[in-house]
Amino acid sequence: MKASWEKTEKNRGILTVETDEQSVENALDQAFKKVVKKVNVPGFRKGKVPRPVFEKRFGVEALYQDALDILLPEAYEAAVEETGIVPVDRPEIDIEQLEKGKSLIFKATVTVKPEVKLGEYKGLEVKVDEEKFTVKSEDVDAELEKMQKQQGQLEAIEDGSVEKEDRVIIDFEGFVDGEVFEGGKAEQYTLEVGSGSFIPGFEDQLIGMKPGEEKEIEVTFPEDYHVDELKGKPATFRVKLHEIKRLNLPEIDDEFAQDVSEFDTLDELKADIEKNLKEKAEKEEENHIRNELVEKAAQNADVEIPEVMIDQETENMLRQFEQRLMYQGLNLETYAQFTGQDRDALKTQFKEDAEKRVLANLTLEAIAKEENIDVNDEEVEEEIKQMAEEMGRETEDVRRILESRNALDSVKEQLRAKKTIDLLVSNSKNKA
Repeated sequence: MKASWEKTEKNRGILTVETDEQSVENALDQAFKKVVKKVNVPGFRKGKVPRPVFEKRFGVEALYQDALDILLPEAYEAAVEETGIVPVDRPEIDIEQLEKGKSLIFKATVTVKPEVKLGEYKGLEVKVDEEKFTVKSEDVDAELEKMQKQQGQLEAIEDGSVEKEDRVIIDFEGFVDGEVFEGGKAEQYTLEVGSGSFIPGFEDQLIGMKPGEEKEIEVTFPEDYHVDELKGKPATFRVKLHEIKRLNLPEIDDEFAQDVSEFDTLDELKADIEKNLKEKAEKEEENHIRNELVEKAAQNADVEIPEVMIDQETENMLRQFEQRLMYQGLNLETYAQFTGQDRDALKTQFKEDAEKRVLANLTLEAIAKEENIDVNDEEVEEEIKQMAEEMGRETEDVRRILESRNALDSVKEQLRAKKTIDLLVSNSKNKA
């Protein structure tokens, strides 16, 4: 096989490939064996038609597409490896020659990973706002309040009226221009008042309602709402309140500390919370410095990123976001109803961060190459061991999972990136 690469633009070029005649003949033979099983020819049993008879009746051209499907991926992959290019998108294929007894010749227009011209990446400095990473007494109090709410018991309120943070059960039906709109009706719906889950103004107007009461609520859909025909439209919701539930919170005292922890006194619990918050703050400060150093190194680099790489990372971020929603029992459609942000709006929102991620990854790859940073098998094995410990599983089980998902290379790349960032930190003005 012959393969040549010619760059035509900054990150695009033409990969020209020519296979040998025997490869074409082998592909045609495989294609024939596949097609002949479906062919009916008088005088022959199905699947038993000789190839010369088939070609005389249908023409060898009838095998070309199946032969291409067999030969093309293998030839393209071999050509990519031979030329050393790194494609980042599906190629555009142009077949120049495919005939029996001749070689296959094709050209592939390919978008490749861009070259990175590194700027300054050693001796960088990150300004740290120490106040941001300092644990205060109010931070400890806030954690105690979270624990208090977790221990709270929801109790039905029969005589009172709705207050902020109450959970209410309601029926509602929405109207725009006097007509019910899709997704604007529900029964026995549970809502936390003040959560911001509904259209602005809706939840505030529930405050003061009593069980059994019915009310009309007037709101206006936001101008950026995800449904075009509802953008900026005034709406009326007929609401019936069935039930109010309110958290009955325990007192924060020594008894509370004993209930929620292994400590006997509230002071001991507070001290433990403060210690944990300080450890968390130290980790966050470390991560802040690492992230800022990567961003500075990336800003100093010169690289033209193909749009397709940004699009791919945007889709990846959207998938990750959708998975997080699924863990919360939601999906993108429900999220869009609550927030007014549909898939396209989220992609627009993610795109800037996606570009930063791609730039950072390309910069780290280039630094690792420049500094000859690599990861050996022992380091990968140690990482798998740590992953297993965090997951509470056997190391062999985790390795098998990674192998089944072809994820070992990903683990290696993540370790290489970590070691590269370690280099940035050790050579920065922020180093300890």
